[in-house]
Formats: sequence, C-alpha cells, structure tokens
Amino acid sequence: MIRLEGVTKRYGDTVAVDDLTLEVPSGEVCVLIGPSGCGKTTTLRMINRLVEPTSGRIEVDGSDIMSASAVELRRHIGYAIQSVGLFPHLTVAGNIATVPKLLGWKRERIERRVAELLDLVGLDPAEYGTKYPRQLSGGEAQRIGVARALAADPPLLLMDEPFGAVDPLTRERLQAEFARIQRELRKTVIFVTHDVDEAIRLADRVALMRDGRLQQYETPEALIDHPANKFVHDFMGADRALKRLGRVSVDDVMRAEAPMIRDSDAEDIMRAACGSMRFVYVVDAEGVLLGWMDCVDVAGGVHPDEAITRIAWREAAVQSGSSLKEALSLMLALGFRSVAVVDGRGALLGEIGLADIESTMTAGDSHMAQPTEESAGEESS
Repeated sequence: MIRLEGVTKRYGDTVAVDDLTLEVPSGEVCVLIGPSGCGKTTTLRMINRLVEPTSGRIEVDGSDIMSASAVELRRHIGYAIQSVGLFPHLTVAGNIATVPKLLGWKRERIERRVAELLDLVGLDPAEYGTKYPRQLSGGEAQRIGVARALAADPPLLLMDEPFGAVDPLTRERLQAEFARIQRELRKTVIFVTHDVDEAIRLADRVALMRDGRLQQYETPEALIDHPANKFVHDFMGADRALKRLGRVSVDDVMRAEAPMIRDSDAEDIMRAACGSMRFVYVVDAEGVLLGWMDCVDVAGGVHPDEAITRIAWREAAVQSGSSLKEALSLMLALGFRSVAVVDGRGALLGEIGLADIESTMTAGDSHMAQPTEESAGEESS
C-alpha cells in the first residue's frame, strides 16, 4: 500500500505539489492525471526519491521512504518511462537483467526470469533476448521497458507516460497488454498520463490534479458520473458516456452462444442455411475463427465455399478483455453491426452487437450527474 500524507514540493516560491494526501491500496492501479504542470510527474518522482519532498510523509507498505537509502529504495521499485531508457550497449536480455544482477541473483535465476518476462509481454525469448535496442520497434522497446521494470518482481511499479511515444494503434495494443499483465500480477502501480481515455481504461482509481492540488480521487466511474467540480466535469469531457465504455469489458456483455459451424462440416452448413440466422461464424477444428457464411446465399443455391467470407481474426474480431469502446470502434471501422469475440489464439468465444453497446450506454447515462451549482463554481487557485 502507498500512502501520501500532506506531501508538498516547493521550488523557491513555486509550489509544484501542494498538501497532497491519498492512499493507493495494494494491487491497484492509481493513475495521476491533469494538465501540464499540475504536479503529477513530480509526485511520481518523489515516491522513488528522484525528487525529495519539501514536507509531508510518503509510506510504502507502512515504511517511511526516508528511512532507507534512495538507492536501496529504488532497487525495490519498478520504473518505466516514456523514453524507455534502454541501455543501447546491452542486449534485450541484458537490459531486463540489470536490477536482478545488482541484487546478486544467480545466473540461472536471472535467465529464467528474463525468459518469463519476455513471454509475459508477448515477445519470443529466443528471438528477442539477443537483440539490441536499435533493432526494436517503438512498441517492442516499450514492452522491454515494462519487462525491465518488473524484472526483480517489485511490489510497486511507477510508470511515467510509458506509452506516450508510440503511434495510437501501438498505444492501444500496449494498453491492452498492460491490462492483461496487471490482471495476472496485481502489482501496486502509480501511472502518470495526460490521456483521459488511457486513465479511464487502466485505472482502479484516478487522482485528477490541477496546479499541484488534488481535485478529485475516485474510481473512473465516479469521476465520470459524479464530478466534484466544474474543472473535473470539463476535464473528463463532453463524451463521458462514450468514455464509460472503456470501463466495460466485452466479456461482461457478449452473447456466448454465437451461431457457428465447422468449416468442413457439410451437414452443419446445410442446417445453418435452413436456420433463422442470416450469418453464422465459421471456425476450424480447433474453434479458431475463419470468417462467416451467408446462409441466405447457401439457401439460394450458392456453393458454401463461395458463401463464406474468410478473414484474419486479428483484424475483424476483438479479443477477450477488450473494452466496449474498442468493440464499437471496430464495428464503425468495418461497417458491421456486430463483431466476434475471440481468445488469445483466435478461438471464438461469443459475439457482441451494436444493440448491446447501446444498452450499456443508456444504462450509464442514467448514473451521470452534472456538477452542482455550488461545485460548478469552485475553482482551485
């Protein structure tokens, strides 16, 4: 657990962080967000003592961070930053092994840990372990940065806009990868971003700051539905109902009984053609999505092979754990009213339709509130 009590940082007459108090429960992701210069990065840097607080107290698992040396503290805190900061003269494996080596781990243990982490972030250890940073794409380098931050299995992970330097598509993939890793590891994470959508997607709790002061510290749903003042309301944006879709997983809404047939099962194909469905999904013997078939065409005499539209599932389906916002984006991009939901290897799990998303948005709208007249006039100086 991380606790900040009355933490202040001054630079001469300038107050970068002003009397900040908040608590991050173990295993949760706290996202610090706010306009440029609001104090979010300064707060992060105070936690691992890259910046010393002027006053106040910071505790990690009940211990004051000032009670140990800064070097020892940092060896037990993972740190991932926007520019990644990989050592160019070391291989990927060497970069990930940096902190474990400093901690005196044995070679065999380090090698196992490097392989585990590369697999965790979705990179083949045999292929990537011997590469150098210059041989990596931006997204790959960011994954290696996260792996390095996790190398010594730290209880606390600090992330300063770790996905901010990549293109939007790669950023979405990295966010999904981080969310998956966090579901597995349940680390305590403090994550700095300027992106509201990223905060809503990844956070268990959001700390919204302005001019060094905390404006509201709540779950993403609470910030969207019940903003504390006009600044919070305006910062979260007018499309709050759409942003709320980023908090709902397709797993919670999808219809698991999606109509499907095996690619080689002629009897199933004929039954599907005679059924009430216009389209049915086509899968292989392992259940991996291959495409869909137009049953009306088959009923009209079109050969089943010609009635099947074959697709690459990574481009025409959403994976388990994706948000409704991602599903809606894919529907709009493809011009479909529904999309398939698949697991990590492409096996069909279910289907989600536009009507399901509309229903969720309607339910979300009923919970939203405008800031009160009193709070709408509040402005922090």
